[in-house]
Amino acid sequence: MSSTAKETVYVNSFTNGVLDPAETMLGPVQDGGHIIANTAPGCWGPMITPSLRGGHEVTKPVYVEGAEVGDAIVIHIKSIQVTSLATSSGNDQTMEGRFLGDPFVAAKCPDCGQMNPETRIEGIGPESIRCAQCGADVAPFVFTNGYTMGFDTRRQLGITLPKDAAETIAKDGRKFMATPEGSCQNPIVTFAPHDIVGAIARLRPFLGQLGTTPARPFPDSHNAGDFGSFLVGAPHDYALTREQLEDRTDGHMDINRVRERAALICPVKVPGGGVYIGDMHAMQGDGEIAGHTTDVAGIVTLQVKVIKGLQLDGPILLPVEEDLPYLAKPFTAEEKSRALQLAQTWGVKELEETAPISFIGTGATLNEATDNGLKRAADTLGVTVPEILNRATITGSIEIGRHPGVVTVTFLAPVPLLEKAGLASVVKEHYQL
Repeated sequence: MSSTAKETVYVNSFTNGVLDPAETMLGPVQDGGHIIANTAPGCWGPMITPSLRGGHEVTKPVYVEGAEVGDAIVIHIKSIQVTSLATSSGNDQTMEGRFLGDPFVAAKCPDCGQMNPETRIEGIGPESIRCAQCGADVAPFVFTNGYTMGFDTRRQLGITLPKDAAETIAKDGRKFMATPEGSCQNPIVTFAPHDIVGAIARLRPFLGQLGTTPARPFPDSHNAGDFGSFLVGAPHDYALTREQLEDRTDGHMDINRVRERAALICPVKVPGGGVYIGDMHAMQGDGEIAGHTTDVAGIVTLQVKVIKGLQLDGPILLPVEEDLPYLAKPFTAEEKSRALQLAQTWGVKELEETAPISFIGTGATLNEATDNGLKRAADTLGVTVPEILNRATITGSIEIGRHPGVVTVTFLAPVPLLEKAGLASVVKEHYQL
């Protein structure tokens, strides 16, 4: 163990919206150590902050001791606590003339032409974000239908608020959103949207961004196969080829099962891995079909452990057991007993020992994402895609993380295959098998 590695690394600083492996990482944190982070809200605040170059504002990556390229890092989500008192969200509409090719990455002032301009807030509402240089309205996005939501003190319920309440919150946005001190984003509650009033929603917080640093610079919200496809041939500084897109690590998933007590197994594509966190959401249904959900600040505690020699293309999720598809839940002792009796009836000499696993796939479309997840599962376990198709059909499910191109391929995998891949111990420990 390195004498400089820490058992706990505290994080309260953020990127400029770009995950760049050339940037100095925080830490190092010990293999088996903890990361505690105060995360900044994700999508909408950064989306109306043109100086951020990635569409999000994630934490600076943390170097994990002993993590080398070709290894994997298991990230155990110990706790997620929402600190925001309120937030705003909704469908987005881009504002032509205020970006170069991609409004998440290359915002531009429509008047003075400054790229990624610094801004100031003047008043409230959708025209309140102004270029610091010339004073023009520079927000690259506005709402088509939006809402402001306030949370109860226990962070269990939220309700959407009327105009007067939304405007009260808008006038002190950083306070109500509990924006961390190191964050530069403009609080989205400044827009004071109030198209939906009186709706009730349950909180189930999760991390829309969690993962490891890609092998080349990526705008943070584009570190995934769907958003990443926008970078192919783009007219700005972060343009990639389709081959270079393979250097992503798929940290931007928006999968609502990436929540407290789940574990994520991530590829190491740069020395130290570079674990980063962000885009916490208060709640979200499968698919994030509105394009956005309730961005919040919060406190996250993670534990990280290195798996040597486990070479992955993208993440593997171990959901909380109650979040598993019905067909992928571990069998009970009573079910195993009945299956053994059935096996004897048919002359089956041995039954498989299995455990749940969920491979994440991403792509420009849901079909491409599904193909990607199936191939990742087959490659990792050393079997054919047709075998994964069958197992996911009869012992699992394909579920949408984010529309248009993030899915999970979940199924019961034979333990011998998990052992051969180097995954059996972490999977069995997670599900107490």
